Amino acid sequence: MTKLILASSSPFRRQILDKLQIEYTCISPDIDESQLENETASQLVKRLAENKARKIADSVSDSLVIGSDQVAVLGDEILGKPHTHENAVKQLEKLSGNTVTFLTGLALINSKTGQVQSEVVPFKVVFRSLSKQMIENYLKTEQPYSCAGSFKSEALGIVLFERLEGEDPNTLVGLPLIRLVRMLENEGMNIL
Repeated sequence: MTKLILASSSPFRRQILDKLQIEYTCISPDIDESQLENETASQLVKRLAENKARKIADSVSDSLVIGSDQVAVLGDEILGKPHTHENAVKQLEKLSGNTVTFLTGLALINSKTGQVQSEVVPFKVVFRSLSKQMIENYLKTEQPYSCAGSFKSEALGIVLFERLEGEDPNTLVGLPLIRLVRMLENEGMNIL
């Protein structure tokens, strides 16, 4: 029987995949996630999702391996992790009143056949106009210094948003389930 493997160490991706109520295992792929010269954000997440899945698929047999990677972009700028309070304040001031696009690369590799399915799924977040006090209160409460963009959408960060735009809210947290279900069905794995 074909096994399902999530090539990730993210607890958030595991929580999302758990919604499908199917058996799977997690293996951390541990790959270099550096952006290549002249690589767009979209190209980056697609390549990393495929590389994560491929690293695990190359070491297992008869498995479907899921790889996923995500970046947040404001215009052409990839939003990194702030690491410090000062950087987080600057980031949130820049995001205030603007639209951030989350690009999630999703890949599914069949280790038996070598078949690769991959795509990039966008999701937009429109930020409210944020006052300095709102930013300080949020950062004091959530301390999202290791989160790209300085916020956690799956927690209190939701209060920073005006609205969300996308086909699948799971995409925002890093695993587009609607697209994944279609990919799994293409490989003969029906969820229902």
